[in-house]
Amino acid sequence: MWKQRAAYLFLLPKLILFILFIVIPVFWAFLIAFQEYGYSGSKWVGFDNFIKTFESETYRVALLNTLKYTVITVPLNIILALGLSTLIYPLGRMSQSFFRGAFYLPTVTSMVIIAMVWRWVYNYRFGLFNYFLDFFGIPPQDWLNQSDTALWALIIMSVLIPPGVGIIMYLAAMGSIPESLYESAKIDGANSFQRWWRITVPLLKPTTLYLTMLSLIGSFQVFIQVILMTGGGPGDATETVVHLIYKTAFRDLEFGLASAQAVVLFIITLIFGVVQYRIMYRKGEE
Repeated sequence: MWKQRAAYLFLLPKLILFILFIVIPVFWAFLIAFQEYGYSGSKWVGFDNFIKTFESETYRVALLNTLKYTVITVPLNIILALGLSTLIYPLGRMSQSFFRGAFYLPTVTSMVIIAMVWRWVYNYRFGLFNYFLDFFGIPPQDWLNQSDTALWALIIMSVLIPPGVGIIMYLAAMGSIPESLYESAKIDGANSFQRWWRITVPLLKPTTLYLTMLSLIGSFQVFIQVILMTGGGPGDATETVVHLIYKTAFRDLEFGLASAQAVVLFIITLIFGVVQYRIMYRKGEE
């Protein structure tokens, strides 16, 4: 009994911080969503903020951009992490450690720094992309200031950032798969691809589900890249839901409307997460 009390005692500081900075703000945001909230006071308006959210053309565009970003980046990041892990796993221990560190290092780098580097890559006058296009006689593109290319520029950046967390988790999961399964399949005449497709991929489904959920939540919350690289422009070409919430709250000072937008995003993310979990969980049971 004392061991349990000691454990709770050690967890208490973290629990207090979690309640103060997560639980209370989230609960307060739900309350503000039903109010016309300002510095001078608040007024209960019921579902008016939610009605404004659903009627807003800007919110619909931001939601569409966010969905497009999510649908493209999440599968590609998962596939890339699985592919790289498959190539790294057969290597020796030293080589595995090197590639683990090499691919994980960008994940501890601030997204602000990464976004600034990619701003240089996309620069119209001296950017790396336009430098390579010049070799093929293609005129330079203003990647971040054209409606047709701005969102795709953000998507390409997100896909090309090494999926370090995914690689680490996949390599750990691959190490837990019994070698006897591969040996039995090899005796039965299965080639390398068949062993990977029929044994490795199915047994990695719990890891894939977890990574998909993390990537899904992260992609719905994309913000730093947008505010630093495009500011939601040109027009609303790269406007995302979280960036719109930020502008509504801290530029327009409409905190009630911003909270309603955040609640709607939370519900959409929850629905996507539950559907994704059910689909992958059922496939894992088959």
